[in-house]
Amino acid sequence: MSTANQSSVSAFFLLGLPIQPGQQGMFFILFLGMYLTTVLGNLLIILLIRWDSHLHTPMYFFLSHLALTDISFSSVTVPEMLKNMQTQHLSISYEACISQTYFFILFADLDSFLITAMAYDRYVAICHPLHYNTIMGQNLCVLLVAGSWITACSCALLHTLLLTRLSFCADDTIPHFFCDLDALLKLSCSDTSINQLVIFTAGLAAIMLPFLCILVSYGHIGNTILRVPSTKGVCKALSTCGSHLSVVTLYYGAIIGLYFLPSSSNTNDNNTIASVMYTVVTPMLNPFIYSLRNKDMKGALRKLLSKKIYSSD
Repeated sequence: MSTANQSSVSAFFLLGLPIQPGQQGMFFILFLGMYLTTVLGNLLIILLIRWDSHLHTPMYFFLSHLALTDISFSSVTVPEMLKNMQTQHLSISYEACISQTYFFILFADLDSFLITAMAYDRYVAICHPLHYNTIMGQNLCVLLVAGSWITACSCALLHTLLLTRLSFCADDTIPHFFCDLDALLKLSCSDTSINQLVIFTAGLAAIMLPFLCILVSYGHIGNTILRVPSTKGVCKALSTCGSHLSVVTLYYGAIIGLYFLPSSSNTNDNNTIASVMYTVVTPMLNPFIYSLRNKDMKGALRKLLSKKIYSSD
């Protein structure tokens, strides 16, 4: 069945960020800088991990995929937002909106799965150090990443196919800076009960279940750390988890603030600001977290810079 038969609208109107017209230029520069920082910072992480053989470990294997996912996640929404801020052309075609929704769900779920895989890696490294190399072999690492991609693609495809079955009538204004699934369902004049049911079940599987797995992993890690007799051992164990815990707090903190706060506080502006946190701010901060808090990454960066300086001389 054609798109025209499914929807009476050919485009949607994005309201964008809740900022005054006179502030558009300032926020355009701000978000452009944040986006460039996200792309360049995460590309640097990928480069360092590929370049330095000391970083060819399971944790950094997952981190390189997380960095790629963060670049893609921001690229789904930020370039379109910047274009709209610059041109004031706030419409997006029906096809482009559906595509944006698909890729947004894909990379949001993929982020969640990869963060969970990293938590499992830290659990094995600290709770079962003698069996770490045996358990976290190359086959398992590839399987975890491939499983994350397949599951995320399946979830995104399911949501998108159900979305294309809906009809959109008179109201075509989305109070957001991108095509948010929940906002689109509110605009539909069709029955969205199946969509809401899938959002609930898939949300449990893609967000809450990984979050619970992370909590369980760090519960075991905390119990193991408490049994470590030396202070040095405790500090070493905490240093390996500090960066990951920071990312978990930023990512899930924004999602919980957006989807689990009382409904009275979930205004359109609050939803938009919370979405900016985990689509723009968190991917930008990840390179700083993993470079400033991680001795291995800082060492690899120093070696790369010294090599470049030496070769230029």
